[in-house]
Amino acid sequence: MKLAAFLTPPSSHHLRLAAQVGYEEIVAPFPASLMTLQKTCGAAESHGLRVSVIERHLPHHDLVHGGPGFEQQLGGVKTLIRHMHACGVGILCYNWMPNDDWQRTTFEAHERGGALVSAFDVSKLNATPVSHPTPAEALWQHLDRFLKEILPFAEDHGVTLALHPDDPPLATLRGQDQIITNYAAFERVLHEHASPANRLCFCQGTFASRGEDIPAGIRRFAGKIAFAHFRDVVGTATDFRETFHDNGKTDMAACIQAYQETDFRGPIRPDHVPTLDGETNENPGYEMLGRLHAVGYMRGLIDGLQRQRC
Repeated sequence: MKLAAFLTPPSSHHLRLAAQVGYEEIVAPFPASLMTLQKTCGAAESHGLRVSVIERHLPHHDLVHGGPGFEQQLGGVKTLIRHMHACGVGILCYNWMPNDDWQRTTFEAHERGGALVSAFDVSKLNATPVSHPTPAEALWQHLDRFLKEILPFAEDHGVTLALHPDDPPLATLRGQDQIITNYAAFERVLHEHASPANRLCFCQGTFASRGEDIPAGIRRFAGKIAFAHFRDVVGTATDFRETFHDNGKTDMAACIQAYQETDFRGPIRPDHVPTLDGETNENPGYEMLGRLHAVGYMRGLIDGLQRQRC
């Protein structure tokens, strides 16, 4: 596995820190243009790092909901894949979340020592339902249409798609159905669209909030995981908070062991880190100090388990 970081912002200072503490690869957000992606890749390379994944902020609302801009957004994804191919970026992490991205009810819950983390409590969610919900059956139809069109294109350009689960993994959120909420949904997407470009982003924290066995899931999807999010939570899908990577409910050493035993060689990044003392919390879950702590913890687990096997 390759230790990867999502940096906000990807400044020279942050890139230098990432290189110093042992990150190998960089995860970048949706780039506005080929020039933007080239600059991001060049900046990473100047610090001995490589951009390997594009993730977050991919325009997809009309794709998910089958809106009037479906073809336009599909064309945008194809343009992105062309740019990724030109820059040697091999993985596109996408989601099918009807609410566009992961949802939380606070970004100021307290973790160990007063560190700030995000949390979700369905009882505190804005009760106003979405005005025009898209039913689950239609969400599946739109995903099927998207994958039938995009997977052959991705194959031709050497890019792998990695599907991230809905977060929180609830069947309904604000009156809107969600479909990528469990292991069975992952199985369905893989089964119905057999393609080397059709893989998964295995987000441990999302499935931990659902109560899934995380090491078992890593083994279950061995060979199908293109990209992994290493994070943990305390609580359940309806009421949980993020944690330090060493302070949640999941056996994280067992997770690393499962990745090693299944020969996972893709990028893995710490996700949703706590905001530590002195940080502004302008980028909740994505401040820098927690990311430095996380990679040290991950490297310790990796090295310790490797030594046990020797």
